[in-house]
Amino acid sequence: MQLRTLGRSDLQVSPLAFGGNVFGWTVDEALSFRLLDAWLDAGFNFVDTADVYSAWVPGHAGGESETVIGKWLRQTGKRNRVVLATKVGKPMGEGRKGLSPAYVREAVDASLKRLKTDHIDLYQSHDDDADTPLADTLAAFGDLIKAGKVRAIGASNYSAARLAEALDIAEREGLPRYESLQPLYNLYDRAVFEDELQPLCLERGVGVINFYALAAGFLTGKYRDPADASKSARGASTVQKYLNPRGLEILAALDATARKLGATPGQVALAWQMARPGITAPIASATSIAQLNELTAAARLKLDAEDQALLDEASRESRVD
Repeated sequence: MQLRTLGRSDLQVSPLAFGGNVFGWTVDEALSFRLLDAWLDAGFNFVDTADVYSAWVPGHAGGESETVIGKWLRQTGKRNRVVLATKVGKPMGEGRKGLSPAYVREAVDASLKRLKTDHIDLYQSHDDDADTPLADTLAAFGDLIKAGKVRAIGASNYSAARLAEALDIAEREGLPRYESLQPLYNLYDRAVFEDELQPLCLERGVGVINFYALAAGFLTGKYRDPADASKSARGASTVQKYLNPRGLEILAALDATARKLGATPGQVALAWQMARPGITAPIASATSIAQLNELTAAARLKLDAEDQALLDEASRESRVD
């Protein structure tokens, strides 16, 4: 497995990250352990989660994913084989949210306890916090790095302007900088990243670990008709957003490329992203070993210039829906 350097940090990560939002939600503990074992056995090392996963589920309070990962780490002793990323800032109930120094200190200790580890490799601001000065948050992260609790920091859901401001403050004040960005990016959702964030990340050497790499399953070809909405809990919203002329044109291009390469549409969609400028590791989830095997095979898929041009043209944001 050819590892990639994340930003300007010393973290070496696989070209795909396993999205841990499914652990303790749509995947039970036993299957989560099997998926994590299989991920490492296939040569991958990058696992991304967040403290808030999966607070949206009735009866959950957040921390469920971290707890499952922590139990797996304790049971298997594989901590040194994992680049472990988690996030802070989303509401965790009773005023626990944001990026104030006091809350960051509280939240990191809670995550470390759930993860059953003494350090987090990549600790990410899950959302920008306009109520807390960027310098205060970065200084708090700096204290965590000095204490050995965190190795590197990243940002998620930041605008280009705010990310640039954070990078400038870090450079000017000698504070740790965001080494990664976690934005929305896939073949359908391109402009939000490509217009302003991609040039900034390339210029400043910020690694990109994009979420919704498979557009909630749409890019696998799972949803092709409004009737397909019943295939999953998030089907209705997926169909509404993606099932339009442009979305169907993207699926057609994925189908054609997949047939040519003997692959699946989802593998082609991921291979396209892994070859994009500035992308370090798209994040994708699996809820079965079969799905995981499809993800890992995507990292070995190579698209030629003709394949990339076909997908680029089909997915241009300027297409009329």
